[in-house]
Amino acid sequence: MNIIATFSIVAFDPAENAWGIAVASKFPAVGAVVPWARAGAGAVATQSYANTTYGPRGLEMMASGISAQEALDELIKEDDERALRQAGIVDASGRSATFTGEDCFEWAGGITGEHFTVQGNILAGPQVVEAMAQAFQSSSEPFPERLQAALLAGDRAGGDRRGRQSAAIFVVKPEGGYGRFNDRWIDYRVDDHEDPVPRLGEMLKLHRLYFDESAEGDILAIEGEVLEQLQRILLARGYEIASIGDYDQITRKALREFIGNENFEDRTDVENGQIDAPVYAYLIEKFSS
Repeated sequence: MNIIATFSIVAFDPAENAWGIAVASKFPAVGAVVPWARAGAGAVATQSYANTTYGPRGLEMMASGISAQEALDELIKEDDERALRQAGIVDASGRSATFTGEDCFEWAGGITGEHFTVQGNILAGPQVVEAMAQAFQSSSEPFPERLQAALLAGDRAGGDRRGRQSAAIFVVKPEGGYGRFNDRWIDYRVDDHEDPVPRLGEMLKLHRLYFDESAEGDILAIEGEVLEQLQRILLARGYEIASIGDYDQITRKALREFIGNENFEDRTDVENGQIDAPVYAYLIEKFSS
């Protein structure tokens, strides 16, 4: 069995009614092992010779109403190799608990606070979890970005003392998934990378770009300079345009196809001539010469 030497944060955001985990390790695909979460139940990180049954069993117990500490105590009690385990749990109400077995490799330990817990093993030192806790508590960003900020702070404070390889962020909330069909709001992994935590942050920004909704004041009319810039991009990409400056049916057809290819249908209203400002800025940066 391989060691899952890891640092993680598990947290709850009452404003979003969301639960999440951010995790990094010198181990491939840490996101396939450590993070577990279910809206309305809680979130679990299981690491250090990870016992992956802690995830589904812990969530099932917390879904029944017991606290994070009670669930963690039960998981540990039933585990003959608990001295090798490390886990962090946040329950449906945001109560947190952490455990580090006595045989985990140094440095190993954790910190709990209001609505969060941070923990890690084979770390550069206690400053890793201390930096994570401080970053999470001081950040005013949205919940997924707060998790990412904590993970980056731990990484830059030394992180896994063996090096870097993978990272993941997993956040759930009711109807948070694509099309509101499930609770999987944020689910990104960097499975093998020389500097995975910043790359994870880039992926979170891409999620915002593709799936966020702009406020009314941040929506641009496809006219004037906006229209002309988009038409120049379309021409450069081989689309047919009849006349620069005219938002005619030929331009609409080309733009509809282009936007579909770039997966920005949810942030562009071709028929009514509107595009979200962040998407327009991204397209200009990506395609303008």
